[in-house]
Amino acid sequence: YKPRPDRLRDWISTPKANGYEALHTTVMGQQGRWVEVQIRSKRMDEIAEKGYAAHWKYKDGGDESELDKWIKKIRELLENNSENALEFIDEFKMNLFSSEIFVFTPKGLLKRMPKGSTALDFAYDIHSEVGDHAIGAKVNFKLVPLNHVLASGDQVEILTSDIQTPKKEWLDFVVTAKAKSRIKEKFKLERRQTIAKGKEILESRFKELDINLNSKIFKQLYIEFQVYNKEELYYKIGSGEADVSNIKKIIQQRTRNKWIRYWKLQITKTTSKLPFLKSSDVGKSAQDDLLSPIDRKKTFVVNEEINKQNYSIAQCCKPIPGDEVIGYLSSPTNVVIHKKDCPQALKLMANFGDKIVTVEWVPKKVLSFVVRIKLVGIDDIGIVNAITNLLSNELEINMKSVVFDASHGIFQGFIDLYIHDTYDLSELLKKMKKIKGIQSVKRVDIPENDTIFQTIMQNL
Repeated sequence: YKPRPDRLRDWISTPKANGYEALHTTVMGQQGRWVEVQIRSKRMDEIAEKGYAAHWKYKDGGDESELDKWIKKIRELLENNSENALEFIDEFKMNLFSSEIFVFTPKGLLKRMPKGSTALDFAYDIHSEVGDHAIGAKVNFKLVPLNHVLASGDQVEILTSDIQTPKKEWLDFVVTAKAKSRIKEKFKLERRQTIAKGKEILESRFKELDINLNSKIFKQLYIEFQVYNKEELYYKIGSGEADVSNIKKIIQQRTRNKWIRYWKLQITKTTSKLPFLKSSDVGKSAQDDLLSPIDRKKTFVVNEEINKQNYSIAQCCKPIPGDEVIGYLSSPTNVVIHKKDCPQALKLMANFGDKIVTVEWVPKKVLSFVVRIKLVGIDDIGIVNAITNLLSNELEINMKSVVFDASHGIFQGFIDLYIHDTYDLSELLKKMKKIKGIQSVKRVDIPENDTIFQTIMQNL
């Protein structure tokens, strides 16, 4: 029988994760048809038919068996303390039953990984500390970023740095349950520590002022710092996003006219659900008298005329023309534009459905909006020049801020630039991906009150 060379599968030298062992080959039968042949010993056949547990009768002690490794893998999956049960089940099934690849450490040790695993997944498979401090990798002696997808036969060396810490964006490309669990665990711990720090700072500040914290004061702070509960308030304070140095002035401020008092009354009544305005924003209502009331039953068209200021762009998500958006009536004559998937917008839709309006962008390119893009790639001479040349000379796009940083041959950069709409942005990203050396480029959110320099420092 003539075999088909490309159909030979050796599951004996490298058994599957579920313990399956066999030799598979395909031969040409006498009828001129391809026939698959599976070659297994009695032990292999019993495991294939009855499952890996049947292997116990053949185990006689000694070194760690494949069964022990399989059980260890199951234990690691079960240790994923995800709060979302459905998410956990999906990750468990994906890692347990996914196809596999086989990669090697620099010393030649074989590691079995789920298909689609990245260099960062490999780092966490080696050790959680290696993953936490990973900054890049060498695959087959070539520098690659952490999101590089591995293939069978790759030899992988992880590059680390003592100052590196896990990043939230890592969750966007890791696939193994072990990596996801470790990254989430790190952020949960960091958040708890930040909340505790924020609580301590706030209580200490009020103790200095000899003022007792009560529900009324907390409501004022919720409105001022645009949060919804104590945990979020403490987190903002602990992370430095909220400054409490002038806390006395905040809690002692008084309304100055009936119009402001009216709006504060409305806010106070709904604060327990969603404090959506700062008290300083309410004073803007005085100028609203100059504009016509907005009919929420009609589609609100975003007009780019400078002299018609009846809308504002939400600073929490900063949408641009082409994004799917919704509008929120912050006053009878003003609409705040949010992305549809913005967390703030979702809370507004859930609690204030009667103030949500349909929004439509006008197809003009009069105004430009600031957008932040992130680039990752191989550090090489001329890479920055190629990027800026594309933006400035070829596409004639104005840049607001540019920051690049390189470490161990891998660079990452953030560029704030002016874009008209999502179509222009999509075309820009396509062209940037074609630049030699760039591994990934994507749009990222610009946090409120954030500068590009803060972002790059947090990602170093």
